[in-house]
Amino acid sequence: MRPEEFDRLVAEALEDLPEEILRRLDNVAITVADWPTRAELRRANIPRGGTLFGLYEGVPLTKRTTHYGLVPPDKITLFRGPLLAFSRDPEELRAQIRRTIVHEIAHHFGMSEEDIRRLGY
Repeated sequence: MRPEEFDRLVAEALEDLPEEILRRLDNVAITVADWPTRAELRRANIPRGGTLFGLYEGVPLTKRTTHYGLVPPDKITLFRGPLLAFSRDPEELRAQIRRTIVHEIAHHFGMSEEDIRRLGY
């Protein structure tokens, strides 16, 4: 799949999110990288041989103070290589991209891995 096609699927997944969620993503950059770096895998506590589809980097909304400001944007990165390797067809890829975006946005809202797992993501 060409990078432009993958980016289109990411854009579609974002457009499908409820407006109230999108409004809360102020100052959040959503990017695509080919593969996670070793440092990103370490930060995400991914064991050797594990897979990382996405990564949230920033200060969750629940941890911000009233004086929070003048900071670089939070960042959600989707990793094209692992997502393409996981998905057998375009519909499965579309669904996994959406799940990954929702998962990383949940971290932005302050949810832990355990919280997200309980919700089925």
